[in-house]
Amino acid sequence: MSDNLSRHDDDTAGEASMNRERELAKAFVDLTDTYAPDFDPLRLFDRLVHACRGLLDVDAAAVMIADARGTLRTMASTEDGAAFVELMQMQTGRGPCMDCYRTGESASVPDIRTGAERWPKLISAMADAGYRSLHTVPVRLHDRVLGALTLLNARTGDLPSGDLYLAQALADSAALGLMHWSAEPRRDDVVTRVQSAMAAKTLLEIAKGVIAAYHQVPLSVAGRLLSGYADRHQVSLSATAQALVNREMQPADIHERAVGI
Repeated sequence: MSDNLSRHDDDTAGEASMNRERELAKAFVDLTDTYAPDFDPLRLFDRLVHACRGLLDVDAAAVMIADARGTLRTMASTEDGAAFVELMQMQTGRGPCMDCYRTGESASVPDIRTGAERWPKLISAMADAGYRSLHTVPVRLHDRVLGALTLLNARTGDLPSGDLYLAQALADSAALGLMHWSAEPRRDDVVTRVQSAMAAKTLLEIAKGVIAAYHQVPLSVAGRLLSGYADRHQVSLSATAQALVNREMQPADIHERAVGI
């Protein structure tokens, strides 16, 4: 009886390990397959944060990229609540993520109470959002730092070293994917790619606002409606946002074709 239980446990553990390996492989392919028909920078960063939440021992993730002035801007996150948005905004000028971007080194705050004097507003925002620890790794292209990947937990404590290593590998893969993004085939400088990604993010936020205002839904719902439309029609999210902003597509089209989202 005990031998059977032992074999069952071994089989279960082996299956879990294989599933994780498959998920890891898929995550890296999704981040680097720049020739996929739906590849665009908005999808890229969204895949990065959701891969982190799915594969790592974290409760939430967000990726911030620096603009031309060196100010961090949130490009994607696993959460879209008001408290989480405020928390990300708190890090645009000061905090572990900005330190990570400036130094190119990972940073951790395993217990937010230890950072109360250094970052009082940030720590207050973390507590309000329900998080007790923060870890961040640089998003970098070789030696050039583009931004920071933020990992949050509702409990105190360090992340396993293996998780931090994997987070760095995922972030590096996303930076490489951005550099090879085929929408800018004639420009190979990273500045062009980053600015294009930020322009796409700006268009998305405007488009979300259009959908939210027209249908009187929260911005988070508007974002899901747009993503759902792009998924079903196998078009890029950036192109969908552009069409809405340029009035080549009506808000009603998105809503009517996205029933059930």
